[in-house]
Amino acid sequence: MNSHEIDYEIIGQSMQMVEIELDPDETVVAEAGAMNYMEDGITFEAKMGDGSDVNQGFMGKLFSAGKRMIAGESLFMTHFTNEGSKKRRVAFAAPFPGSIIAVNLSEIGGSITCQKDSFLCAALGTKIDIAFNRRLGSGFFGGEGFILERLTGDGLAFMHAGGTVIEKELNGETLRLDTGCLVAFSDGIDYDIEMTKGLKSMFFGGEGLFMATLSGHGKVWIQSLPFSRLADRILAHAPSAGGMSQGE
Repeated sequence: MNSHEIDYEIIGQSMQMVEIELDPDETVVAEAGAMNYMEDGITFEAKMGDGSDVNQGFMGKLFSAGKRMIAGESLFMTHFTNEGSKKRRVAFAAPFPGSIIAVNLSEIGGSITCQKDSFLCAALGTKIDIAFNRRLGSGFFGGEGFILERLTGDGLAFMHAGGTVIEKELNGETLRLDTGCLVAFSDGIDYDIEMTKGLKSMFFGGEGLFMATLSGHGKVWIQSLPFSRLADRILAHAPSAGGMSQGE
């Protein structure tokens, strides 16, 4: 199924949203709860599956939904369709500050792999699947980097990154980063988890026990402020039971 050819505009600077313009009968698929507003004429429906395969039967949808449930995602995705006779707009945003990345899948080989919490929305026809890492070490120690989503298609997909987003092009090099800082990578990039070397570095370095290692040829998107890091700082300074924050 070819993806719908949607138009879009990214609005804002540090707390962005994406406004998508739909022609009549065009549809965009989004994670539950991502919608901000929509114009009259657009209807939405929660469906089991992404709608990328019109011939997919109930068991196929159930299997895909089961993988999403195991990964901690909602069983359903929301489909927004313009059922009017004129162009209409619908807007989406993530629940924390950051930047939105627009990727034309047809320009990067037809697929991209992203953190499961990074995916925001995509044109109908995009296949959205859970990609479990094959390596045992990545499975047990990857943390946020373990469960990934794979987006496949020939249309536009949108991801959200916390803070500032950085795009790097690897040409055979190796890049190491905190697992939470990884947003996405294109085909041609090999992803793994490696343990921090040295006991002092492990326990006193402040960078965690494990690092994500990416190598090969392709694009990597990195976020400067993972939500987990932001949440840790907020919790560290939240008032305790005695009325004083932990930092005081």
